[in-house]
Amino acid sequence: MVKPICIIAARGGSKGVPKKNIRIINSKPLIAHTIIKAKKSKIFSHVIVTTEDKKIARIAKQYGAEIPFMRPKKYATDTASLDDVLVHAIKKLFSLNYKFKTVVNLDCTVPFLRIKDIVGTVNQLEKTNCNYVVGVYRQHLNPYYNIVEKNSRGFVKLVKPVKKFYRTRQESPKVYQLNGLLTFNAKTILNRNTSYSDLSKTTIYEIPIETGVMIDTEFEFEIASAMFKKWYKI
Repeated sequence: MVKPICIIAARGGSKGVPKKNIRIINSKPLIAHTIIKAKKSKIFSHVIVTTEDKKIARIAKQYGAEIPFMRPKKYATDTASLDDVLVHAIKKLFSLNYKFKTVVNLDCTVPFLRIKDIVGTVNQLEKTNCNYVVGVYRQHLNPYYNIVEKNSRGFVKLVKPVKKFYRTRQESPKVYQLNGLLTFNAKTILNRNTSYSDLSKTTIYEIPIETGVMIDTEFEFEIASAMFKKWYKI
């Protein structure tokens, strides 16, 4: 049986938290926590980091990841999509004779993911007729209830207009936050008609909210630092 492969995408040009992928948190570079967890899971034949940044590549290797290629700069811009990055990486890995069917994309800004949930998405993909399995957690911020945007006159309106007024958040339709855990068959994403952005055949794998914290801002970096100190060890 061919083991899944893990791909961790980590570019050098982070805007919200400069150099966040290699910034130290809980005594290690942020990316190290994801690499270590992927390797500890023992379900992957290879843990691959795709990056255009030489310093990220060097640090990733120190913690046991493979860097079989450097990512072209055109796939490391603010406008490059995750689809672009993953398609490039998968094609490159196939050209280098890597053998795999299932891919798990782990976002290195989500350091608290549990190994059992990573494994769970792989099992769900194998049992379900879907294109992708995404890790999510229940979100208390709700576009049917308390998330608003400005209308053309500058006044606020609900992001998801409703015919029925929901009295409480609990009464509102359930919504979920994507959290950077994505599992799929490699051949699926190579078919551009079934890209990750098309969620029509995507199923969710629900995880606890505290394991899905994503670090995209300085505030979230401070929250994650506090979480490491209080609750987590790797």
